Amino acid sequence: MNKQAKGADASAPVAFKPEAMAEYERIIARYPQRRAALMPVLWLAQREFGWISTDVQQYLATLMGLPLAWIEGVTSFYTMYYRRPMGRHHLQVCTNLSCRLRGADMVLSALRHRLDIGPGETTRDGAFSLDRAECLGSCGTAPVIQIGSGRFVESIDASGALQLVDRLAQGKESGEV
Repeated sequence: MNKQAKGADASAPVAFKPEAMAEYERIIARYPQRRAALMPVLWLAQREFGWISTDVQQYLATLMGLPLAWIEGVTSFYTMYYRRPMGRHHLQVCTNLSCRLRGADMVLSALRHRLDIGPGETTRDGAFSLDRAECLGSCGTAPVIQIGSGRFVESIDASGALQLVDRLAQGKESGEV
């Protein structure tokens, strides 16, 4: 990982490693216009750098030959692109109506107290990040927590959320971002 990753050299310029650059070229080749490839390229960048910083956005704008405003527009609109460093386990609690009616506020409160962080924050040790999510599309199994970029834990209550955190902290469950 380059500049954005924990422990990386902060003075190193943001640039894809050769393997990631090869993947970037494969992505670009699939789309008739570079702009259409922006979202998969942002996924690649997030995987490589850990998050989409302003330096990464500028790098992608230059690399893709796109206006920086297009990159910023996509990263600021879609919550799946992290605009800050994330913990190893990124927990997103759905707080839309269906989840709230079935206890999401209690789940979020339990996580806040256990992790000693609020939504939008990361634990000091970098193990957990906590966020609210507007809707995770799992209303029939509310409340729901998304771990990382796609694993869902459904029909969870406050006790189950605390058990989940304990299992993740002990490495007994996959939850890597």
